[in-house]
Amino acid sequence: MDQILVYIISDSVGDTADQVAKAAAAQFPDTDIKFTKYPFTQTESLLEGILRKAHKESAIVFSTFVNSKLNVFAKSICEENDLKYYDILTPAIKLFSEQTGLEPANKPGRRHSLNDNYFDKIAAMEFAVTYDDGKDPTGFLKADIVLLGVSRTSKTPLSLYLANKGYKVANLPLVPQASIPDEIWKVDKSKIFGLTTTPEVLNGIRRQRMISYGLNPDSTYSNSDSIKKELQFANDLFKKIGCFVINTSHKSIEETATIIMENIDNGNEK
Repeated sequence: MDQILVYIISDSVGDTADQVAKAAAAQFPDTDIKFTKYPFTQTESLLEGILRKAHKESAIVFSTFVNSKLNVFAKSICEENDLKYYDILTPAIKLFSEQTGLEPANKPGRRHSLNDNYFDKIAAMEFAVTYDDGKDPTGFLKADIVLLGVSRTSKTPLSLYLANKGYKVANLPLVPQASIPDEIWKVDKSKIFGLTTTPEVLNGIRRQRMISYGLNPDSTYSNSDSIKKELQFANDLFKKIGCFVINTSHKSIEETATIIMENIDNGNEK
């Protein structure tokens, strides 16, 4: 089957249409699907140009237009050109309008308003990037959450996920030969979370990573004995600190993040 093209068009960010389209596409794992996003499409002339291009490429169109005129315009062009068009937002808005008896605001981007919460998340994301992988130990003293773990225990993706929830996260990769920064011993242990896993799972992850880089998977990095020593070093450190430990071997990022957020003391809750 040829590659299927999907156009995501919105008069706002387009995240909702993007998520719905990708969730549906995930049910077809053996299909080659390419997504192209067109956010902030707020004029008919721009929209028409995008839809003409979609017609040439026989693309499927997913949209979230708050502006009803743009939605009607898009539907008419798609009908004229036999383009498959899925309007995500309008039916939902109609339901709320019928239930409340009120007219919708018809203002794109209301869900993404630039409030304090939005800026807190941006600041947290910047913090996570700045203090990733122990690049600057001073970050441990400023963080809401400190993650410790050997390589490939999901420290960075977990830091970014928690940052999106508004938490400032710093993380430190644990290597037996490396010294632990003095700052770690000054952090409240309730803010520190040790990430561990099983030697078998870690071995598999590291081997796959080496293969993806085109390197020999049988290296010291993925050696079972070396991995066991690393994990033992990490677990001994966690006991010494007295921090909360999470085995990430069969947990998703979301599951691990939920455990962390539920275990942060009341003073650090968001």
